[in-house]
Amino acid sequence: MSQRKLRVGMVGGGGPANFFGAPHRRGILMDNSAELTAGALRSKPEESIAAARELFMPRGYPDWPTMIREESALPESDRIDYITIVTPNDAHFGPAEAAASAGIGVLCEKPLTTTLDEARRLHATVRSNETPFVVAYTYTGLPMVMLARELVRNGEIGEIRKVEAWYPQGWLATKLEADNQKQAAWRVDPSKAGGSGCGGDIGTHAYEFVRFVAGLSATRLRARLRTFVPGRALDDDFTVLAELNNGAIATVSASQVTIGAQNDNGFRVIGTTGTLEWSMTDHLVLKRYAGGQPVQLYRQGAEYGYFPGSIKPYLRLPSGHPEGFHEALANLHRTLEWTIRGRRGESVPKPFEHPGIADGVAGMAFIEAAVASSQRDGEWVEVPRIG
Repeated sequence: MSQRKLRVGMVGGGGPANFFGAPHRRGILMDNSAELTAGALRSKPEESIAAARELFMPRGYPDWPTMIREESALPESDRIDYITIVTPNDAHFGPAEAAASAGIGVLCEKPLTTTLDEARRLHATVRSNETPFVVAYTYTGLPMVMLARELVRNGEIGEIRKVEAWYPQGWLATKLEADNQKQAAWRVDPSKAGGSGCGGDIGTHAYEFVRFVAGLSATRLRARLRTFVPGRALDDDFTVLAELNNGAIATVSASQVTIGAQNDNGFRVIGTTGTLEWSMTDHLVLKRYAGGQPVQLYRQGAEYGYFPGSIKPYLRLPSGHPEGFHEALANLHRTLEWTIRGRRGESVPKPFEHPGIADGVAGMAFIEAAVASSQRDGEWVEVPRIG
């Protein structure tokens, strides 16, 4: 089958204050195998069309319902192949469900939705339509995080006993929303962010390490969600102790008031024969500890034989050159692209198992349980099953 560039539509991401639109656009274009064809980029129709024109998108739409409807009516050879959703949380569900119902793939920012009920409904739609779907837990696209997953799956550190995952930030240590800082304003607004501010925004990233790297899920938890900045409606600090489905335990902590933190998200996966440790501040190195042995460092470099075949197609640069945040995001788009191409019978590498719809639902179940536990003064709460 002859190949062509995939056509991508973007929902959101056109405003000057939007952070994630530009990184996603770079990720889509990085490998020259996809192009931005359509966009519904702003909440006001005239601004949405103007933003698409400014970004040289061939087809600008006044809103996402119009984009999904009109793109779906085009021949398959002309319409978009998938959409990427980079809006605030409250605007994830609508376009994701519409695209999934129309057979258009989806790459959606996290958290998946604002409620577990919406997440479950979206899950059902995606499954019934067999829609290719990726959730943008960006850090799972970093090669060393992918390598950690493979080492755990291969039994390199034995049975998992404990997982520690963290994500501190400091940018909301003061009340930025009072100065109409838009990135802050929607994240602390329950109507746009959902039931948890810090937990939904970055706590879900930390929890995804439990699922993606360790391959485990929380079954019950105790949580303390705190709001340290006076007058803020949602939590800006998030701490969870969880029991996992294999009997192990996990600590998941996130904070937006840790002054001086530099997006230092990371994990420590502790097994019966060793420990794996990784942090975004040293993201090119994965540390492995074994009892009585020197620390083993895996450094990112394409010529090293320890990268399995499942990861090598995701490496772009010669050894010794750093690949970071944008490349990780591009890897998620690459996974979705290869999934779509593979279903068409095109010859492509086997996609890595990056987070999909089930992971998005699991993140929402985790947040719902954490909010409930915190409201009950830290009682143990069962984490809802995702089906």
